[in-house]
Amino acid sequence: MAAASPAAAQQEVKIGALFGMTGPIANFMPPIVDAAQLAIDEVNAAGGVLDGQQLRLVIGDTQGVAQGAVDAATKLVNVDNVPVLVGALTSGAAVAAASSVAIPNKVVQISPTATSPEMTTLKDDDYVYRIVPGDDYQGRILAKLVRDKGYERVALTYANNDYGVGIANTFREAFTEMGGEITADQVHEPKKNSYRSELATLASGDPQALVLIAYAGESGVTIVRQALENGFFDTFLGTDGMRDETLIDEIGEENLKTAVFTSPTSPPDTTAKQKFETNYIAKHESTAEKYFIAQTYDAVMLAALAIQKAGSTDRTAIRDAVRAVSNPPGVLIEPGEWEKARELIAAGQDIDYNGASGPHDFDENGDVEGVIGEYVVENGSFKETRIID
Repeated sequence: MAAASPAAAQQEVKIGALFGMTGPIANFMPPIVDAAQLAIDEVNAAGGVLDGQQLRLVIGDTQGVAQGAVDAATKLVNVDNVPVLVGALTSGAAVAAASSVAIPNKVVQISPTATSPEMTTLKDDDYVYRIVPGDDYQGRILAKLVRDKGYERVALTYANNDYGVGIANTFREAFTEMGGEITADQVHEPKKNSYRSELATLASGDPQALVLIAYAGESGVTIVRQALENGFFDTFLGTDGMRDETLIDEIGEENLKTAVFTSPTSPPDTTAKQKFETNYIAKHESTAEKYFIAQTYDAVMLAALAIQKAGSTDRTAIRDAVRAVSNPPGVLIEPGEWEKARELIAAGQDIDYNGASGPHDFDENGDVEGVIGEYVVENGSFKETRIID
């Protein structure tokens, strides 16, 4: 379908949200929804979109899996008639929704969190974007972190999905290039009750630590628990899928004192980040232990700006507007500055959105460079200790 009908457009403009309300990332969702709604509320309070229409977020539950994402995206696009999608959040869900729904229906899809390298190579006719760095980048950064911590010999296990395989491939190559040795290298299936046999094999080569690339809610917590219970490993290094409060709740901070994780983050101390955090805290008290809220806010805001720049809900026009509102040149727009953006667009001036989580200058593949942080467990939560260069 093309744009929303004129009657519907007079009342509201919808943005579809492909969110994993149930499934492996459900624990992340309440603050993510709050961040998305904050962007919607700011737009509506400052004049709305197009000729004053209200913006509305319509959420489809992907269940954090590919088929769930396809089903949710199909409804959002064909029934709710959304002109743009934000999400999905997990890589497999994002790729499936893009391939089966967004691209065939010519609907822009902006993911706040999906990192699979497959998104870079999709033949998407410029309809698919993401605002976090891809797994190729995070895999290399993870390898650097492991070497920086002095580990020369590690075992590697990773989930058998787009996310796990993608990061593992780049980690493996980069770590060995840096002089490290992978003593055991094993893919694992998510959602098993026991990983003891896999862990016995992984521990057999006398590694210094276990590198674990998985979602905490699918396999990560079980693997860490069974590794500790059976004396296979006591040191763990991983990525953003493990940066989940469930890990601390289930394993205990005392058992994670040497654990280190990488995760996409925001550039430190930018005015854009400060403005977002001030506005978010005013409604939701704190940004602490709320992951990917800045990225989600930015994705929704970019979607709204593209609609405004397009001047309609025409899906191709929105696609053509994405880079026009996100890449230089143009007047800088930061969080909370919707009214300023509307006025500049109406005056025919270029704008350049600098978001809470970064500048989001899209390359030819719809990717961004992004920023990766190092996280440890401290005082009952994950603490960012540095930006990894």
